[in-house]
Amino acid sequence: MGASLSSLTDSSSRNAVPGLGDIPESCVACVFLYLTPPEICNLARLNRAFRGAASSDAVWETKLPSNYQIILQLLLQLDADQNRSKKDIFAMLSRPLSFDGDKLVWLDKYTGKVRMSVSARALAITGIDDRRYWTWIPTEESRFNVVAYLQQIWWFEVDGVVKFPFPPDIYLLSFRIHLGKFSRRLGRRVTNFEHTHGWDIRPVKFEMSTSNGQHASTECFLDDPQPDGAIISHRRGCWIEYKVGEFIVSESDAETEIRFSMKQIDCTHSKGGLCVDSISITPLLVEERRRRGIHKY
Repeated sequence: MGASLSSLTDSSSRNAVPGLGDIPESCVACVFLYLTPPEICNLARLNRAFRGAASSDAVWETKLPSNYQIILQLLLQLDADQNRSKKDIFAMLSRPLSFDGDKLVWLDKYTGKVRMSVSARALAITGIDDRRYWTWIPTEESRFNVVAYLQQIWWFEVDGVVKFPFPPDIYLLSFRIHLGKFSRRLGRRVTNFEHTHGWDIRPVKFEMSTSNGQHASTECFLDDPQPDGAIISHRRGCWIEYKVGEFIVSESDAETEIRFSMKQIDCTHSKGGLCVDSISITPLLVEERRRRGIHKY
């Protein structure tokens, strides 16, 4: 196998059989237009022509969002025409970058589409400053290394807003939530459900609206009924992303404002034992690939 690959890449083999080394760099670049950035980087190691094509601005510009100049200026205060290759720009934007406080923005490394995550610290949470209700838990299970933990409350409400020049696409907004308080003991993850209650009595309402008039809402029970105090719910002890809705961006130059909320304000009962990590805004294509297991994120 190694010998045959060597003969393909070496155009000066004894039989003078055409190999990969004989393919013009322009033809390789045309093929790269249809590949993902990780695939391009892997193939760049084959020979000089592949390496040259893998550095082509014409190739990498197709992997960047249409308004990457605006995003580059907003996130890094850099101009796209400052002697930077498109490959370098992609590399810079594919790392999570802080935006407007406790928000992260980055390009998906497979599709080049814009993703965003908003920390619980950037959300308006009712009672968050009262330690009788909420506490902050440091953890490596969050991109932001901290989550908000609710011990008990009657009026549960979480609101947020983001404003960003999203490139044209279809996006999905979701909340990342965990039932139970988790920790690590002797190297093992353990979850305590002492405060977890009230989420099987009334559904939580999720809502979302955009500055161009799009709306979405859904209701969902966060927990299953627990007969005789038994803990049998498949929703407990793991992170779950609750989908709020989709929205469409059609213009690349204008900023899109998205408002979102999660509420359970029926004060006839208390509720507690829940962690709020973040909200995520993900292109629908990226979410579908993740769900189908095409790529691991």
